[in-house]
Amino acid sequence: MLAPLLIMLREGLEAALVVAIIATYLKRTGRGAWIGAIWVGVLFALALSLFVGAGLQALQAEFPQRAQEGFEAIVALVAVGVLVWMVFWMRAAARSIRATLETGIDAAFTENGPGQGTVWALIAMSFFAVAREGLESVFFLLAIFQQAPGPTAPLAALLGIVISIALGWGLYAGGLKLNLRLFFRASGLFILFVAAGLFSGALRSLHEAGLWNWLLTPAWDLSHELPLSSVAGAVLSALFGYHESPSFGEVLAWALFLVCTLPFFLRPAPIAQPQEA
Repeated sequence: MLAPLLIMLREGLEAALVVAIIATYLKRTGRGAWIGAIWVGVLFALALSLFVGAGLQALQAEFPQRAQEGFEAIVALVAVGVLVWMVFWMRAAARSIRATLETGIDAAFTENGPGQGTVWALIAMSFFAVAREGLESVFFLLAIFQQAPGPTAPLAALLGIVISIALGWGLYAGGLKLNLRLFFRASGLFILFVAAGLFSGALRSLHEAGLWNWLLTPAWDLSHELPLSSVAGAVLSALFGYHESPSFGEVLAWALFLVCTLPFFLRPAPIAQPQEA
């Protein structure tokens, strides 16, 4: 399943990129002995993400059916917000992320010296970088798993994480060269379409929860031409939130989301300043 694989590949690569930048700079500046502190922060961040994901799953299981639909809508809307923030944050930050991290490392050693304060500073840097991606992933995966139950989506997400770890190691080792700008731009465009499907699906969940009762007339009915039970229908549903008989409200929500986000994403990025190179 392409959607969870690509999202987790992107999320994992963002986290791996930050960790690789920190580790590479420590090694290059003769501070390689401090790299172990980075992995402590990574493990703390992974533990937090797993704890939050398990807690939300347990919380959802306690709700009655209509409340579960409302909870699914909230999770989907949060996931949409997280995905949009992730896409635009990386678009803006990618040009200066290396300089920002390296400046932070130098400041940690300058202010704290080679002691316990520096250890906690390095732990915090890796923790917040990985925790941000991990918590984003929790809400996205919950929303995707609700739309595509079964083992395929979790396995695809796991594969995306494995690939991102391998790419991160390749970047750290220095033998792998990636056009990160092209990767993040292409994946960002795809993610916006995924988020549009989640947004329209949230409207459907709100209706099933009894919280939305407008624009419910079906826009079209493709249950015979492209049913959800077909392979193509299942793939489109998992990728873009396709529904065989969407309401006018769902179609309008999907279109308005893309109209509001695509022009900002596709506009030319400002030229980076020399000090951010």
